[in-house]
This record gives sequence, C-alpha cells and structure tokens, in this order.
Amino acid sequence: MKTWIYPLLVIIAASSYGVVSTIIKLAMQKGFTASEAITGMFLIGFFLAFCIFVLINRGKLNFNGMKILVLAGVLTAVTNILYSRSLIYVPASLAVVLLFQFTWIGMLISCIAKRKLPSRIEFISLIVLFAGTIPAAGLIDVDLSQIPIQGWLWGLAAAVCFSLFIYINGKEIKGMGTSNRLLIVSLFAFITTAILQSPEIIWNGTLFDEGLWIYGLALGLFGMIIPVFLFSLAIPRVGSGKSSILSAFELPVAVTVSVLLLGESVTFLQIAGIAVIIIGIGLPSIKWNDKLLIKKAYKKYI
Repeated sequence: MKTWIYPLLVIIAASSYGVVSTIIKLAMQKGFTASEAITGMFLIGFFLAFCIFVLINRGKLNFNGMKILVLAGVLTAVTNILYSRSLIYVPASLAVVLLFQFTWIGMLISCIAKRKLPSRIEFISLIVLFAGTIPAAGLIDVDLSQIPIQGWLWGLAAAVCFSLFIYINGKEIKGMGTSNRLLIVSLFAFITTAILQSPEIIWNGTLFDEGLWIYGLALGLFGMIIPVFLFSLAIPRVGSGKSSILSAFELPVAVTVSVLLLGESVTFLQIAGIAVIIIGIGLPSIKWNDKLLIKKAYKKYI
C-alpha cells in the first residue's frame, strides 16, 4: 500500500469523529439525552463490529494484546462520555476547541514515550493549528467568563483521553487482525458505556420503539466503526505524534457538518480559521515530500 494512504486513513477516521457532535445534537432535538445517544452508539457499534468480524475474519477470536485492546475500548468510551458531559456546561463550539487540545497533548505523549522532541516542522504545524482553532470555532468576541469550571475540566479530560486513545492505537499487535481488534475494542467500549451511562435503553423501548436506533446507527458508524477500524490500520504506520496533527481535521469537519445539518451560521473568520488549520495539517507532509524530492534528485544527477 502506498505510504500516502495511511495519513489519508487517519484524516478520514478523524473526520468521522467530527460528525458525532452534530448527530448527538440531532438526537437531543428529538428528545433523547446525550447519555442515551452515547449508549446507543456503542451498543449498535458493537453489533456492527461483530457482523464485520463474522464476515471478514471467519476464524477463531484472537486474544493477543488484550490489555491494550481493553484499554483502547475503555478510552474511546470515556472520551465520548466526557465530551458529551462538557456539552452540558459549555457551548458546542468551545467543547470542540477543548477536545481539540488533543493535538498538542498527543504530541507531548509521543515525545515522552519516544524521549524525543518534535521536529521543527511539527512544532510549527502545531502553532499554525492553534492559530486557526479559535476563529474556526467561532469564539472571537465571545464572553467565556460565565462558563462553569466543570465544563472546562470535562472538555480537557476528554482531550487527554482521546490523546491516550490515539497513542494506544499506535501499538501494533502481532497476529491480530483489524476486524478482531475492532470487535474487542467495541465490546469493552460498550461495557464501559453501559455501566456509566444509560443501559436501560436496551429494555425500556427507547432504542427501538422510540427510534433511538437511527441515531445510534449513525453514531456507531461515525463514532466507533470507521475511526477505530481506520486508526488501527494507519496509526502504527504513521506514528501517534503525526497522527495527532492529522486528526486536527476533525474541527473543520465538525464546523462544516453543523452548518449543513443544523443550519448554524458560519462567518468569514471561521472559514479563514478552517483554511489555516488545513494548512497546518499539511505542513509536515509537505516537508517530507520536499526531502524525498531532493533525495531523488541527488541520486539521479550526482
């Protein structure tokens, strides 16, 4: 597989996460709680993962690296729980910005694990990403003084958990198929959510009789199946540090989808901020391509 495919898979996975907040808002507009939506997401996500495993794997369940997979499942569940909790206290735009802090937190975790500082171009990329974050989220001239401290803490805690989730997914497990990995991660994500959120939707009719399954299906696909499957494929080859930068594509997608599906307005400053974020995401790969071209030219003509 060509090397550019894996960074693209990380971007697609992160972009799918950008759809989740809008789907949760749509579910809440229909009278469901964020807790019910999150529980429905991981219940149906596990069911979809089981179907994928049966269709693709058709073999025995592999339990290699169980500690890593259990931790990944718990982290993806807790990330969504904390993020939905932050939405109770802060505007959606600020919640996205707080979650967005995973970019530098993820880079920090990668640097500590590797005992290596980020490259100059990665550091510049992070600065550019931050420069585009505030205008892209529409937080210019917004009064944030009345926001409760709980909202800030829940949002930042979600960012830490998401950073750890990306790092854990960067660990390759020998002999473990992607569908097998997805099944185990989704199982423990569902167990965690069922314990901490709203397991009663399974038996009180909310899921099927009241139509929560429609939102659960969309959330299961965009919040569980697509990102976990693609992250498991791509992050071990891209690296957790660079994956944190590429995952910043989540914010532009979140803003765009909220405009299209929720009818939220978008300003010129938000569009400019999104453009800056996209530039920041592309900087590391542009630098890498430049080095590759110089190396090829050197071999050809010298």
